Amino acid sequence: MAVKVLFVCMGNICRSPMAEGMFRKAVHEAGLDGRIEIDSAGTHAYHIGSAPDPRAQQAIRQRGVDISGLRGRKVEDADFEYYDYILGMDGDNIDRLKQRAPARHHDKIHRLLSFSRKYPNLDVVDPYYGGPQGFEENLDMIEDAVNGLVREIAGVDGRRG
Repeated sequence: MAVKVLFVCMGNICRSPMAEGMFRKAVHEAGLDGRIEIDSAGTHAYHIGSAPDPRAQQAIRQRGVDISGLRGRKVEDADFEYYDYILGMDGDNIDRLKQRAPARHHDKIHRLLSFSRKYPNLDVVDPYYGGPQGFEENLDMIEDAVNGLVREIAGVDGRRG
């Protein structure tokens, strides 16, 4: 039975698709293909059906990941039942997810960087209105966190109970 992971940001065109792409790469490198189902979504409907921001695509492509085929979608009520991990990029995403989710699913909602060793519990700040450096900084943070998430799912880390 696959572990199901959903990455969430505001519009689903920058941070969450980058997290989805980096996590897919980490899952593949860990030999866990087929054991983990991965998706991303936004808390807002601004970019439904849109490809990831070109700056996000360019930054992650330099790390060997192609996210050009992803398309934005909004979080749906069914996501709270379906996914095992629902990972928000920042405090606002977490608040919006917890406001919408039934209380019985709140334990599935985490800040992505709660899995990071280098950037524990910080926000992955929205790079949309900034320059290319913001996307690079996001990817550094995301990469560290998704590696921690892979360790947890693989049973190597054991930080959470």
